[in-house]
Amino acid sequence: MTAHAMPYDALLLCSFGGPNGTDDVLPFLKNVTRGKGIPEDRLVEVGEHYHRFDGRSPINEQNLDLLHALRAELQRRGVDLPVIWGNRNWHPYTVDTLRDASAFGAKRILTLVTSAYASFSGSRQYREHLAAAVHELGESAPEIHMLRPFFNDPGFVHANLDAIREAGATLDGGLAGAHILYVTHSIPDTMQEASAATGPGYREQHEDVRATIDAALADDLGHALPSSLAYCSRSGDPRTPWLEPDVNDHIEELQAQGVRKIVIAPIGFISDHMEVAFDLDVEAMETAEEHGIAAARADTVGVRQRFVAGLIDMVLERAARESGADVAPATVGSLAAFPDDAPAGSCRMRAGEVTGIPVLAGPHD
Repeated sequence: MTAHAMPYDALLLCSFGGPNGTDDVLPFLKNVTRGKGIPEDRLVEVGEHYHRFDGRSPINEQNLDLLHALRAELQRRGVDLPVIWGNRNWHPYTVDTLRDASAFGAKRILTLVTSAYASFSGSRQYREHLAAAVHELGESAPEIHMLRPFFNDPGFVHANLDAIREAGATLDGGLAGAHILYVTHSIPDTMQEASAATGPGYREQHEDVRATIDAALADDLGHALPSSLAYCSRSGDPRTPWLEPDVNDHIEELQAQGVRKIVIAPIGFISDHMEVAFDLDVEAMETAEEHGIAAARADTVGVRQRFVAGLIDMVLERAARESGADVAPATVGSLAAFPDDAPAGSCRMRAGEVTGIPVLAGPHD
């Protein structure tokens, strides 16, 4: 018997987007940085990272893979819920996807953002983006809800744990004697402070995932492994403080401390897009090799079954709550689930700053 995820008519996979070829790179980067005052010569410099990969970001194919995996999991469970895809910065644009969904009769859509953590760039900026799309569509726009940040969802955490175990197994002697180097995208210190103004901050969310995985690895080995959290992909004005340490600087520090084996665990990313393919697979691995450190990079969660199943669990939990059922969210770690609707003032670019930019999926603050 076919089930339904009432009251939702569709699940929107909403992502960052990326270029599909060399001619797309500069226009894409201009979309990403519009209004930020970044000079074009800097965009050309950043674009060279993409040209190493023929101007094609891996993110689009990986989003398609996730789209198909979500559809397959829903079908496996007998749930009748279309899954659609839209991007902030490149084709297919979210507004076009929502316009098509509305034309086919969708009235209420649940949105899954491809960021596990709450911050300005990982959550609020998407809420602003969706509000702009709804404004552009006017009366024809469907009602939009957003799935809460999923950093402490069991499927996400356990999929990362499995990936670390597998990467460790490729090192001589396995995980024994290894340092687990967790990595995420850096953000400005002001964004970190703003993310912590109404709940656990961006850094604290990652530290909770780190602690949960560390505990599981300690159970595996019978003793704790050393670990740390580092950051990659900072950009913008070099005078602006961002979260540190940088992953490459930290690898140098680990070498000075006597570390000779690391697993690089990209827990801040759900797929192997450019920040992973260049910043970690190229730069960080080169830094480790230069300093005599044996390194293995764990997979991102991608389309691992535990991750995909966990996302669908969250979708069905949210649908049940919207239908009036009392369904408690499933989490691991020490932090509670974030609320379904973002709190007022949450995840601003700077704590207390009021921009007047409309947002969705929470108070219009």
